[in-house]
Amino acid sequence: MTNAVAALRGFGPVFALLFGLQFISMGAMEMSGPFWPIHIRALSSSDSVFSLAGIGVYVCPMLGISLTSAFWGRMGDRYGNRLMMVRALAGLAVTQLLVAFAQDVWTILALRFLQGACAGYIAPAQAYGVQVTGGRDRAGLFAWLQVATNVGSLGGAFLGGLILDALPFTAVNLTAGVVCALCAGVAWATLPAPPAGADATREPKESITPEIANVDAPLSGLLVLMGMLLASRMVLQVPFSLYMTDVFNAHHSVAGLSYGLLAFGFVISAPMWARLFEGRALPYILGWSVLISAVCLIVTGLAGLTRSISLFMALYFIWGALLGGTTPVLLSLISAATRSDRQGSVLGLAQTCQQAASVAGIIAGVVATQWFGLKAAFPLVASLYGVSFLIALGLWLRSRRPLGKGVLS
Repeated sequence: MTNAVAALRGFGPVFALLFGLQFISMGAMEMSGPFWPIHIRALSSSDSVFSLAGIGVYVCPMLGISLTSAFWGRMGDRYGNRLMMVRALAGLAVTQLLVAFAQDVWTILALRFLQGACAGYIAPAQAYGVQVTGGRDRAGLFAWLQVATNVGSLGGAFLGGLILDALPFTAVNLTAGVVCALCAGVAWATLPAPPAGADATREPKESITPEIANVDAPLSGLLVLMGMLLASRMVLQVPFSLYMTDVFNAHHSVAGLSYGLLAFGFVISAPMWARLFEGRALPYILGWSVLISAVCLIVTGLAGLTRSISLFMALYFIWGALLGGTTPVLLSLISAATRSDRQGSVLGLAQTCQQAASVAGIIAGVVATQWFGLKAAFPLVASLYGVSFLIALGLWLRSRRPLGKGVLS
């Protein structure tokens, strides 16, 4: 807790406000996240409709985000990332309120797609954070914003469950809509415009690596690696609870605790990974990406083999801790290799890639477990991490050529 407070103070009061907005708004949106299958089942006319809508209610927002994030990023570069954050929060509020009153699964799916298309909050928040901090400690910045998202998700799911125990599902979405509307108002009223010098005329101080300007950073390769790592993680999004019941005969509370350990490991480790990579050169960071991919392959492979629930939960926590050194770090590399006047566009493109990869991972997990059974889930995850390992290895070998140094140099 002390480290968290010190980090927020180090970035300044504006970032503390940005952290709080991300924590609250993402928590509000996750209030309904774990409980959509319950609501969709109650509204579905058949098992086939439930199966399709149960997947679509998660995939549709991701598709909406993937199709529009790059566009909203360009709008952020043109009109300001602060305005795009307010627009996204307002869009989340309106669509969440409309979803609250929808009583047809197809209407809900359409509104969820529209919600994703109108959203795109995280990318402009990241670009705005880079502007207000002057590009200082990008790895730490993105790590703490990811921490806000993950902690908000955990708290939001818990609060949503408390509301659902006492009130109908509509109340969960109404509460989320009101909270997002309040966040939009707070963002508009309190977030200052970025400093006048935070544009293309001033190159920010790059703290992630002093040699980044001398490295031919393979942006497309970094996006592919980040997407593959995310797809690997999302394979278990749908079948996880079924896997826990089928393999371990676990109660729902144990399954929920196991699922939360992944996010908890991420929250604990992400700031530590950021400190490890601060001031390091590109080959050093990519070398660690190779190692992280390899260890993720081993950990998920063991998780698929074990029949001990205690060992499984420990491995799940370790997996989450390893993930703290993936997305935030790769995003900081992408941001550091991008001109200041294109931060919104490139981070929007990165958000598009993340959502597309998440959709691909979810679909791959559902198809694999339907065709080959639930026990095929973890071998698929481990196989995808094998591909990530090869991509990271190729990027690392390429990054060594300009500098002529090894990963530990």
